[in-house]
Amino acid sequence: MSEIYSSKQTTVNIQEKSNMIWNNANHLVGLYKPHEYGKVILPMTVIKRFHDTLLPTRQKVLETYEKVKNFEVKDGFLEAASGLSFYNISPFTFESLLADASHIEENFRTYLNGFSDNVQDVLAHFEFDKEITKLANNNILFYIIQEFNKKSSYLGADLITAVDMGYIFEDLIKTFSESYNEEAGAHFTSRDIIYLMTDILICDEKDTLVENGVVKTIYDQTMGTSQMLGCMVERLRALDADAEIRCFGQEFNPETYAIAKADMIIKGGNADNMKFGDTLSDDKFSGYTFDYCISNPPFGIDWKREETAVKAEHKLGDKGRFGAGLPKISDGQMLFMLNGVSKLKDTGKMAIIQNGSPLFSGSAGSGESEIRRYLIENDWLDAIIQLPIDSFYNTGISTYVWIVTKNKPSHREGKVQLIDASNMYEQRRKAIGNKRFDITEICREIIVRAYGEYQNKIYTMGDKTCESKIVDNLKFGFNKITIETPLFDENGKPIMKGKKIVSDPSKRDTENVPLTEDIDKYFDREVKPFNPNAWIDKSKTTVGYSIPFTRYFYKYIAPEKSEDIVVRISELETSISTSLKRLFSRDGV
Repeated sequence: MSEIYSSKQTTVNIQEKSNMIWNNANHLVGLYKPHEYGKVILPMTVIKRFHDTLLPTRQKVLETYEKVKNFEVKDGFLEAASGLSFYNISPFTFESLLADASHIEENFRTYLNGFSDNVQDVLAHFEFDKEITKLANNNILFYIIQEFNKKSSYLGADLITAVDMGYIFEDLIKTFSESYNEEAGAHFTSRDIIYLMTDILICDEKDTLVENGVVKTIYDQTMGTSQMLGCMVERLRALDADAEIRCFGQEFNPETYAIAKADMIIKGGNADNMKFGDTLSDDKFSGYTFDYCISNPPFGIDWKREETAVKAEHKLGDKGRFGAGLPKISDGQMLFMLNGVSKLKDTGKMAIIQNGSPLFSGSAGSGESEIRRYLIENDWLDAIIQLPIDSFYNTGISTYVWIVTKNKPSHREGKVQLIDASNMYEQRRKAIGNKRFDITEICREIIVRAYGEYQNKIYTMGDKTCESKIVDNLKFGFNKITIETPLFDENGKPIMKGKKIVSDPSKRDTENVPLTEDIDKYFDREVKPFNPNAWIDKSKTTVGYSIPFTRYFYKYIAPEKSEDIVVRISELETSISTSLKRLFSRDGV
């Protein structure tokens, strides 16, 4: 069975192709609201992709079916006949469907029912059956099929590569999302960011991969339309055209899951590895581990829906995914971090996008701090890269790529690399949603170089900079100490309870002492001189971890000298006075 996958982009104009497909929605005006067009256009695009890709082997499949139709197990024969991991045993094509307009609905359903079970699962998650009824009852089904049967609508894998099709799907989903006033970024991540993530993941082992050949597994826990998986395969295939790569993904949105599975079916991969379900509460890959994990999970989204299942797994400790800690219920992104870590092989590596919150949210002992502690004390946190703002379709906030590995090379052990790439971008001519900036190929090369060289160094590109800093793990840790002050009586004497001094709760305070410092020495130096009666309640000391990313890249800018300010104000006053005199002079001169 062949695998239809090409990392090369054809000469097909992606925008033109997707516009042509989307223009089929003109037939839906009145029957559907604009935000509902995707219910028809997206599944029809997938069906037409299947249809056109199967055309070359269609006759062979039909002949084979006649021979094996009474066999109990037929799939293997029919897949061999199609040369793909799917098939269709229906006698119909779009051409023959249009030749019998009076039976278009009945015949179209027969055609769809002829697909193999893996395609049936795709169509079921689109919930397309009810749309067929709606289209047929309003005499539109014929015209939709007619539009998709035009020569310009051809979507066969022989002319439209997997990369092309990925771009077309992205553009269609973006258009659908915009018409619905929905955030397109909820469905996919722009490829400039994905390519940065993939190149970081493989940059340390390129030579090894080329020399030994590529045999890898890749996992995306929030796969969307599976473009991250596709880009990762593309990068690995560029190193080894015969690479043995298996992709695994899970997705909760039924439509994007359907597209991801359809894409994998077309490529000839194992579509059974594309799973539908909620990753946090219904892990479809329990017990699996992978070479690479790459994902962009939702952030700022609560996990109330998954709360019962997540807390039950948290109680399992090391036997579950969430034993390290639970973040606040309002934001579940760090749960995806833990899930990804649990899915890494001992030699595995993960790239995962997070907003700024996981760097510092939560005090010592909180779920967030404990998750950071888990990553850092196990020496799995390898690097954090700050991306430019306005790099995503659906948010303009600061975002970060966390690189996590369970197999750090010796020169990276005990340290974390921080890379400020927030200034490494080029502005787009036209914004797409919130996305105003692109990480171009040159920008990406500089960021990857900074990661690979592993130095305290500033890299420049014109007026753009990318700065790398190497920080010891312990620098992120601290002891949160509780400082107590005596409760005094009316005579100014400490109140005693037995042999213990009673503390004054209103004067209780805390201090964060770096792990690199001795607590008692810190107390004697920073607290005792100002509060001689104070003491540390060491029973309450808690270890915490925080990553003050911006502090490491802070650049002090000296304020303007007062005498320079006076001169500048004086010059402004003179200029204003002169202008006023001219304005109010009698001759206007």
